[in-house]
Amino acid sequence: MNRNNFWIHLGIAVVVITFAAVLGQISRWQYSRYEALKEKRTNREKPLATKRSSRDCAPEVLVKFRSNVSLQEIKKIAAKYNDRVEDEIESVKNLVSIDDLDNADAEKVAAQYNQLTDLVEYAEPNFMIELDPAEPVNVPVDSTARQTEDSNVPNDPLFNEQWALSNTGQNGGKQSADLSALKAWLKTQGSSKVVIAVLDTGVDYTHPDLVSNMWFRPDTVPQYVDDELGTFNDTHGFNAADNQSDPMDDNGHGTHCAGIIGAEGNNDEGIAGINWKVQIMPLKFLGKGGFGSTKDAIEAINYAIDRKRNGVNIRVISASWGSTQYSKALEDAIRAAGEAGILFVAAAGNNSTDNDRRPHYPSNYDLPNVISVAALDRNDQLASFSNYGVKTVHIAAPGREIISTWLGDAYREASGTSMATPYVSGTAALILANEPDLSVEKLRERLLKAVDKIDSLNGKVATGGRLNAAKALGE
Repeated sequence: MNRNNFWIHLGIAVVVITFAAVLGQISRWQYSRYEALKEKRTNREKPLATKRSSRDCAPEVLVKFRSNVSLQEIKKIAAKYNDRVEDEIESVKNLVSIDDLDNADAEKVAAQYNQLTDLVEYAEPNFMIELDPAEPVNVPVDSTARQTEDSNVPNDPLFNEQWALSNTGQNGGKQSADLSALKAWLKTQGSSKVVIAVLDTGVDYTHPDLVSNMWFRPDTVPQYVDDELGTFNDTHGFNAADNQSDPMDDNGHGTHCAGIIGAEGNNDEGIAGINWKVQIMPLKFLGKGGFGSTKDAIEAINYAIDRKRNGVNIRVISASWGSTQYSKALEDAIRAAGEAGILFVAAAGNNSTDNDRRPHYPSNYDLPNVISVAALDRNDQLASFSNYGVKTVHIAAPGREIISTWLGDAYREASGTSMATPYVSGTAALILANEPDLSVEKLRERLLKAVDKIDSLNGKVATGGRLNAAKALGE
């Protein structure tokens, strides 16, 4: 081949090779584009979303899987529906909260899981909860009010206003229409070894009348660890509303309930709780506006059970809230608390309705560790707002015009079964201060038997009576 022909053939070969390479690149690009379009079409109806934190949204449903389904399998099932397991409730086997990443309707998501009958026991929406309507809170009360000169009562300046503890007929009340606290205190004023959890809007743990009776996690108890939610330095309690350690109250309701249970007595400050000494653990699941969810309530109860198992002497959960919406998941969590040795005291509600006919939860759960509480006024009459029910409401306690601690180091009056409930919870703590080893069953029985029968409660509550703290202590 001559030199000229060689260069001609070489040039043609280079052109052919270059053209083939370009065609190959185009083919690969077309194939990649086809695959991308194919993937886009496949995922169009259910686009994958990034994992969201619990701060971004609340989980839509609570699902209880059957006992033979592993957590790994549960996560795979959730992923199949483009959902994620937001949290596992350790105290109730195979109960999880599910976050739907497509923001589908919660009822539809629950129905989807309920169809998996071989795998799922039940699924339900994460219901919203709000504080029961109650009579308005009055203006702050002057904490310098004149105290009684009677040497048998604590020196707290506002004790004269605490008719629920000692009713002398003040402000038009009926003498002795009270809890017989003065007589009960002859036997015990409480114990700092007993822990009462207030499941509510949190507690102002810096309030001067509460600070000495607040629970602090001891060094011997490890920080709270949740596999999905993380590690919490739970020095003061737990905030399930925001998945945080700090349970500081920004509403006031929880602080008011806490003061009824355990404002420090005989400290020349404000009021006296029915326990002068106790430990109050704040479990915050309701926010500033008084709103929360069943999942947040369950998460807080789960925390309390974990702390109990880690050596904290939690004996009572006080729950001054409710809803007409039944939640099987919440019922299971409260049952688990009972199995862990925790009494659950719940407000009967403030709708003037019969709970036998129109159930109110959690007070209506038929569980051996639940006590439902109605409210009385200072004349031993069922408060006009109080729910009742001879089968489902167990006992009554003072709940109208109750003075207690409030935000900003203040004191206010409030009315509701919310106020009656912590009187029962606090009396339970008095009993436990005197008999620390009493079982949940015996504790509940003791409270329900320790009543003064009242005609106005006949046919209204199961015991037909008002709690008597002195009787509960055997006085």
